[in-house]
Amino acid sequence: MRAKVTSLDFVGLWPWVTAILLVALLSAPPVRAQETDLPVLFDARERLVRPDVSSVLRLRFLTTTDFPPFNFIDQSGRLTGFHVDLARALCDELSLQTRCQIQALPYEQLTSALESGQGEAVMAGIAVTEEMRERFNFTRPYLLLPARFLRRNDVVLARQDAQALSGRKVGVVKDTAHEAMLKAFFPGITPTTFEDQGALMAGLKGSQVEAVFADALQLSFWMMSPEAAGCCGFLDGPFLSERHLGEGMTLMVGGQDTALSAALDSALAALSKDGRLEEIYLRYFPVGLF
Repeated sequence: MRAKVTSLDFVGLWPWVTAILLVALLSAPPVRAQETDLPVLFDARERLVRPDVSSVLRLRFLTTTDFPPFNFIDQSGRLTGFHVDLARALCDELSLQTRCQIQALPYEQLTSALESGQGEAVMAGIAVTEEMRERFNFTRPYLLLPARFLRRNDVVLARQDAQALSGRKVGVVKDTAHEAMLKAFFPGITPTTFEDQGALMAGLKGSQVEAVFADALQLSFWMMSPEAAGCCGFLDGPFLSERHLGEGMTLMVGGQDTALSAALDSALAALSKDGRLEEIYLRYFPVGLF
């Protein structure tokens, strides 16, 4: 199986993730794009050349059904999520609405499906590596997934930043990128390691540690779930590191199709510049990651 950009495991949280997303989609009022702290990944002054894609017969995006909030099956049995809405927006921007398709496959089949011509692009959080770049083209990142600290609300700190955690018990899943990042960025913090994400969050809820350091997306949904019972909140951050967390979320395109990857880059830049990318982000991330 190919690596994802982040190891998202919602086992035990899946019903709550779906419920939280549905509430956010149905009841949240419109939010102006500038109210979010979503990093701008495309320079508004940059002019990206857009190749002519009018001859493209189909633009088929391949994704999965089990990567919330990016793609998941809602209560009506419909494929939905951040990636689904982004794919449709890209097709609109490229004037390919009538030729746009979104197909869900098991994650481990995505690479072979793209190579065999079953789709034109994969949108599923596949990690960009040197080996993968030899076989495929990748767009620029359209979203970064940072690391964050989540601390217990009953912990009194002298200051509201990560340095206040020096000398305190901070949990992290062992042998992960987040453990390596915690040690590299915050040498004054001695990590308390846990076997997996479930044990980590149980340790925070049970006061075995005063804070944890992990993927902001996982932490945001856990923080809003009934399991957390309002115990905790973000502290400082977000923290980004290409070395530890990868390049971010990109689209993977067939290795010979440089024109399509350039067109998708241009379309992503357009969505970023006029606020449409931020609007889609706000639909599916009810607690901002940044």
